[in-house]
Amino acid sequence: MVQTLDLKRLGLIALTLAGLSACSPPTESADGELQGKVILTGSSTVAPLASELGKRFEQEHPEVRVDVQTGGSSRGLADARSGQADIGMMSRDLAADETDVTAYAVARDGVAMIIHADNPVTELSPEQVIDIYTGGITQWSAVDGDDTPVSVVNKAEGRSTLEVFLKHFKLENSDIAAQVIIGDNEQGIKTVTGNPDAIGYVSIGAAENSIARGAPLKLLPLEGINPSTASVQDGSFPLSRTLNFVTKGEPETLTKAFIDFAQSPEVHDIVEQQNFVPIDFSQ
Repeated sequence: MVQTLDLKRLGLIALTLAGLSACSPPTESADGELQGKVILTGSSTVAPLASELGKRFEQEHPEVRVDVQTGGSSRGLADARSGQADIGMMSRDLAADETDVTAYAVARDGVAMIIHADNPVTELSPEQVIDIYTGGITQWSAVDGDDTPVSVVNKAEGRSTLEVFLKHFKLENSDIAAQVIIGDNEQGIKTVTGNPDAIGYVSIGAAENSIARGAPLKLLPLEGINPSTASVQDGSFPLSRTLNFVTKGEPETLTKAFIDFAQSPEVHDIVEQQNFVPIDFSQ
């Protein structure tokens, strides 16, 4: 009898715990103030912007915490799908078959070729970029540079910047003859600024931020257009992309509030401070 009662008691406890675990954490306090935690993972391009947005959101909502983690757009998409993150960060548009998640645009950015500031090369044609990245050109002297070997820096699989680069130049990753494989934008910038013979490609916003801090970096024109926030904004730069938040299903109260905040004119100054282009959703 004692054993039976214990089993019943354990069963009631298990049911109670199951009921508790099925409940979503509160997103509003008794007075209606937002509270809780928003977890974002994914694109290293979007992460600095998301962090700054999170800081201001926390200031306006003291009972909220915004946790931003990097790992690439592929991680952001996977974590949003699995529920490991409330929001995935992606520095590209959704593919045609990625219909199980919803994207919310928060800014626009460009992708630029970068070289060391001491490299005398001032411009590369699309054909020259392709030849460099596929091993057809191995010396800088072939493109009016020094008589030194080119060190090709490529992005790792799963990085949206890689996908954007490959799509624009109509390449497959298997075509690339790289000497160095890097992850996030900061690693790419450090690699190029540390090697006068290196060439890579990164977010224009990330590159402009680094140059403003004194990094010996040079952004190369593409198809005769200088890479800059301004040329992305006016649509003239040929290699640009949308920076997105993605969610699985309809976002809950707190997550929706943060997404609405990130898309509001109230944060255009933060977007511009990160050298990205704000999106005007009123148009």
